[in-house]
Amino acid sequence: MLRLQNMDVFYGQIHALHGIDFEVRAGEIATLIGANGAGKTTTLRAISGLVPATPGSILFEGESITGMKAERIVKRGIAHVPQGRRIFPGLTVRENLNIATSSWKKRGMGMDEELARVYTLFPVLETREKQLGWSLSGGEQQMLAVGRALMARPKLLLLDEPSLGLAPKVVEEMFAAIQTINREGTTVLIVEQNAVMALSIAQRGYVLELGEIVLRDSADNLLQNESVQAAYLGE
Repeated sequence: MLRLQNMDVFYGQIHALHGIDFEVRAGEIATLIGANGAGKTTTLRAISGLVPATPGSILFEGESITGMKAERIVKRGIAHVPQGRRIFPGLTVRENLNIATSSWKKRGMGMDEELARVYTLFPVLETREKQLGWSLSGGEQQMLAVGRALMARPKLLLLDEPSLGLAPKVVEEMFAAIQTINREGTTVLIVEQNAVMALSIAQRGYVLELGEIVLRDSADNLLQNESVQAAYLGE
């Protein structure tokens, strides 16, 4: 579904990503793990069209989206849940969810099916529907951020640190929800520092260090890899 080929990203004179090359297959959960500053967030931002990839190419469903504007990439079927949630604090839960339908709602389609999906996945959001975003807990804000992305009807969901700042119980609930989203037909790419959680639900994994992919394997094999255990799993 997604293929990055020899992709570089620069921030001014800073060479942030070096020859990134990896793929995400339709129907799977893939994860990109690495330390702070490795380039994980930059990789997702490049896929979403928020930073330019030069040189290199990004293919989605066999067609190039390199250089495409972010709003067009959303319409093509990629939704991005950014690190830090980035919900609109002055809007209600329902208004935050409504915003994500703009790419397709103009065609006269209703949103009942999408709302039902989000509220089934995260029931607390239905009870908080009229609350402003700032009044939600951190876990509820993360649920809202994921729910908002789902309202865009994505084929591919990009998740940047979905466990960041959450209590252990909420982290477990969030990763269970990600598995449900995947089983329902959405392909998922997760960027995570919590390597154990990410690899435990993924089929494929990549290790990013200093802007380069240094390991690639099945998630199960990466969990057993001694260097990965030493560097990321605390073993």
